[in-house]
Amino acid sequence: MICESYFKFFETVSARIRWEILSLLERKPMSVTEICDALKEEQSKVSHNLRNLTECHFLDVKQEGKKRIYSLNKETIVPLMKLVEKHVEKYCKDFCKVRKK
Repeated sequence: MICESYFKFFETVSARIRWEILSLLERKPMSVTEICDALKEEQSKVSHNLRNLTECHFLDVKQEGKKRIYSLNKETIVPLMKLVEKHVEKYCKDFCKVRKK
């Protein structure tokens, strides 16, 4: 049975900036400001995409004072990212190009 949740899942990871955020957070948890600086994107754009990623629980959020610290969901997303990387390395590496800003 296919429900809308599957479409929501793939829609969430299909946006390039969301995948860039996920890849960035593989290294370490970060605040919105740190993510904006690393990606050279506006805070409103990053915040909007963080909201999408948290809706489907791709990310965990922890409040530290006035900052919200985002990290990958260790239970499901970390293993999924590793599986995707393995698949891409094996079957899609001809399409791999480093995106320059």
